[in-house]
Amino acid sequence: MAAWNVVFIVAGLLLIALAGEMYFRLTRPFIQDSIPTRFVDGVGVMLEPNAEMRHANWYEDNYVVSHTNSLGFADREPVSAERAAAGCHIAFIGDSYVEALDVPIADKFQVRLEEIAARELPRLDITTQAYGRVATGQINQLPFYDEYARRLSPKALVLVFYPNDFFNNSPALQSLYFGADPDRMLFMSAQKDANGDMELRPPDAEYERFLLPRLPTPWRESAWKWLGRVSYFARWLDTKNIYTVSSKPQVAAWANMIAERPCCVLLLDGWQPEPSLWRLGLGIPFREEHLPPIYEEALEYTAFGVEQFKRRADRDGAALAILAVHPHMGTRGDPAFDRLSAIAEPLGIPIISQYDYIVSRGYDERDGRWRTDPHWSAVGHQWAAEAVLEWLKANQGVCD
Repeated sequence: MAAWNVVFIVAGLLLIALAGEMYFRLTRPFIQDSIPTRFVDGVGVMLEPNAEMRHANWYEDNYVVSHTNSLGFADREPVSAERAAAGCHIAFIGDSYVEALDVPIADKFQVRLEEIAARELPRLDITTQAYGRVATGQINQLPFYDEYARRLSPKALVLVFYPNDFFNNSPALQSLYFGADPDRMLFMSAQKDANGDMELRPPDAEYERFLLPRLPTPWRESAWKWLGRVSYFARWLDTKNIYTVSSKPQVAAWANMIAERPCCVLLLDGWQPEPSLWRLGLGIPFREEHLPPIYEEALEYTAFGVEQFKRRADRDGAALAILAVHPHMGTRGDPAFDRLSAIAEPLGIPIISQYDYIVSRGYDERDGRWRTDPHWSAVGHQWAAEAVLEWLKANQGVCD
């Protein structure tokens, strides 16, 4: 009798799995992202120009197929230099919030800004362009301006800042959590010289050869990853965190590997691996009151990156501002926002707070992001555009 119970249970589970697989194959357009990339000398690992991008937003909220422009950014083709010079051209530079593969290009905040500015600020004749790449901070993004955005001589340059940008600017943290060699990074980075001064370092085309060794992958994790590549039902289960693997053992192993590197000596005092990359991806550590040395150093790198942008903007006659992204970036009193303010205010860089804008309008902030991750939904992009528009209304001189 017990044997038959086991048979019935197994048969029931197989039927559920089969029904789930059929359902998700009928309702999901694809199972795997397709995001072609290439290495660009002096810039880093960028999207392939004129390529189709297939991106699933955590395999629940939406599936978006879009295309990159001739520069390799997920935006429209740039306007001509003559068109940009005739009006008020604004360049936006940032990470995945600007790359924004999880919404159609027509819904992105820079496109929305053009549309509403044409109605409400027609005199300024605003055009926009976005230069975004996932998992980058301000130091990594400097070539986005030098090699691309500067060509159109923007009147205004807006850095789109999310709390994990502090993390992305730090070579030591990138090594700890992504296994990158701190001396060979895939994007522009910075390092301290013998006197402790910062200097820029170009990306390394051979960075993959120098990635830190990984711990052996447990067979259960390997099996689950394989299943998630072939089964729509398994992929859906993965969004529910049915099977999760702690990153702490791997991160601890990488910490031991780099502890004696010049970049990381003494930085690991008081540091403990994050329980998951999810917290780090949200920039949560930088919202806490006290930071271990390795996070404090990340603030130094971020300040250096922002200062580099300020020098470029001043040299080229562009107004520079920072758009502080919500969620996970509040207003004054939020440690992450206060740390960004401590960098921006001495340089005279205004911060456009999306959080303040949302609160001032009485919006429910949950409407501006996806259910399964913090990136902006189309509503969030609209709010970002409106927040920038409010700043432009109060600072129309940036376009003159």
